[in-house]
Amino acid sequence: MATTHGTSLRRWLMSLPPLEWTVQRLRELLIGSLKCGPIPQHIAFVMDGNRRYARNHKLETVEGHHLGFEALARVLEVCYKSGVRVVTIYAFSIENFKRSRWEVDALMDMAKTKLVQMSQHGELFDRYGASVRILGDRSLVREDVIREVDRAVDMTAHNEQAVLNVCFPYTSREEITHSIRETVRDFSRAPEKPRHTKRPFSESHIQRNIRSRQLSSVTEEDRPRRASMTFTRDDGTNINSDAESTEISDQDFLDSASTLQPASSQTSHSTSPILNPTSTTTALASSLSPHSAQHLLDPETLTEAHLTKNTYTAAAPPLDLLIRTSGVYRLSDFMLWQCHEHTELRFLDCLWPEFDLWTFLPVLVEWQWRQRRERSGKGAEAGGVDTAIKVA
Repeated sequence: MATTHGTSLRRWLMSLPPLEWTVQRLRELLIGSLKCGPIPQHIAFVMDGNRRYARNHKLETVEGHHLGFEALARVLEVCYKSGVRVVTIYAFSIENFKRSRWEVDALMDMAKTKLVQMSQHGELFDRYGASVRILGDRSLVREDVIREVDRAVDMTAHNEQAVLNVCFPYTSREEITHSIRETVRDFSRAPEKPRHTKRPFSESHIQRNIRSRQLSSVTEEDRPRRASMTFTRDDGTNINSDAESTEISDQDFLDSASTLQPASSQTSHSTSPILNPTSTTTALASSLSPHSAQHLLDPETLTEAHLTKNTYTAAAPPLDLLIRTSGVYRLSDFMLWQCHEHTELRFLDCLWPEFDLWTFLPVLVEWQWRQRRERSGKGAEAGGVDTAIKVA
């Protein structure tokens, strides 16, 4: 109860005009000072702690989520003012469908109303030129929610200065599965034009090249011989074959060649015959050549970039900073693919409705300090290399 009274008193003091003006000027000064250093281009938030905040303050669970949306608006304003291009929020996990039906419906209704409100003319997204993008499995969401969410997306589609990625409903496992599925479709579909690009080392590709060269060389050597060759059937009858003879069939030629050829090697005990390539086998090989067959993408050329291209955040810059509130030290299946060696993870003890500029500012300042230290370290290493080269 004392905490509730303290919060009410603080809000009343902050609402006084002189104090409100002073705080607003101080906010602008601090945000402007952030622009003097490097700014993260992509920040992700795990907005955790709404229900716990509501329990601690004897509020309804839905009221805690409402206060969480107000905190989101404050944080987005700080991000866009300071120059952050992309903000990704974990609004609703697929695992959240396991909660009570009443809470899930309340979150859905809140999402569609709040997003439309912030997307209207003169509101937050319009002021900072931010567009809304919905990431996740849309098939799990009610149709009325999808209509309102798409309305918010359409209302902000013309904005190009910043982006808000709303993960709703989302898990990283579902995103990676979606990416793999789309990549398989890409590699199973023939491109419009054959691509003759250099490919990385491939043992199967080298073997095919060697076999095709041996096949062409043996075929050229065998052509003049075949013009006047005599073959013996199994029944003892002879067949003469010349350039003008049409009595011999390809099967006869193959059967005869199988009886004339020796074993493949001295150490081989296989009874399988070795056939000289004929016009039939040459035609078959040419029909299977990559130049006449359907030009599908080679699976051995699959790289990390192909999977990244099919993720939900393919158009976003690399993730610089991921922040989670409520003091929980886990990612909860969020942005697992996007977290790389340079992504900084910060876990804060405050609950999400309590997250504001005064909590966010130290995180940004520390991130800037780390960036400056890394850049100075790289510069010192480069300078040492140049000095060593000059001395040598």
